[in-house]
Amino acid sequence: MTEVRKLLESFREGKVAIETVLEYIKKLPYERLAEQTTEGSMTFARIDHHRSLRRGVPEVIYGEGKELEHLKAVVEAMKRAGTNVLITRLGYEKAEKLCQQFPEGKYYETARIWMLQHDREFPRIPEGYVAVLTGGTLDIPVAEEAAVTAEFLGSSVKRFYDVGVAGIHRLLDVIDEVQRATVWVVVAGMEGALPSIVAGLVEGPVIAVPTSVGYGAHFGGIAPLLSALNSCAPGVVVVNIDNGFGGGYVASLIHRRIVCS
Repeated sequence: MTEVRKLLESFREGKVAIETVLEYIKKLPYERLAEQTTEGSMTFARIDHHRSLRRGVPEVIYGEGKELEHLKAVVEAMKRAGTNVLITRLGYEKAEKLCQQFPEGKYYETARIWMLQHDREFPRIPEGYVAVLTGGTLDIPVAEEAAVTAEFLGSSVKRFYDVGVAGIHRLLDVIDEVQRATVWVVVAGMEGALPSIVAGLVEGPVIAVPTSVGYGAHFGGIAPLLSALNSCAPGVVVVNIDNGFGGGYVASLIHRRIVCS
């Protein structure tokens, strides 16, 4: 919405031609990206430029498995539209190639997130912070996906890693700072007990992110997923296994609603 307002104000002040306004509007609600194949032109993406108008957040790109040339074309299209770009689940080699073409981009290797932010970032949330906790060290990549996503969306984030229930004193040592957060993302594998523990100690919404870290009967994350779904502590909501992005995204939305409404 901000970009449209700025463009229309520039037009009203005579700084922008009507053709520029019409060209921008023409791309709404989406821009079709195509490539030539032996069978002819093939559409490989439809970039939803309208999403930031509807949701306040632009389309986020899931990077895993996508062709590098397709990713480059998507980034270029979003850059032309003045949109911040967030690509999740992107490996190092492709991220390095994107950084070569778009040097203003930045890659967070642990989170496997590549982003490009223009001078206009999301409005920072002026108060509070999102607390991101992990049960163990192996949960950190998923937690970083959550943390970097929340930061991209304007939240301040504080990280509390390796505070799982096998040594609950580690959590209790930092509990005062944990409790001062606005919303909590709790990332845990194994039996997934940590979200319930945190929810019993804090006042506010806890987002549980089960991970695929664990031994055989853990079933690749099913055990902590079921633990979170069956938590006896009220106030726990659950996203999918290893979905750090989803946890960080909804945490930042809640954070903004609480602080800025």
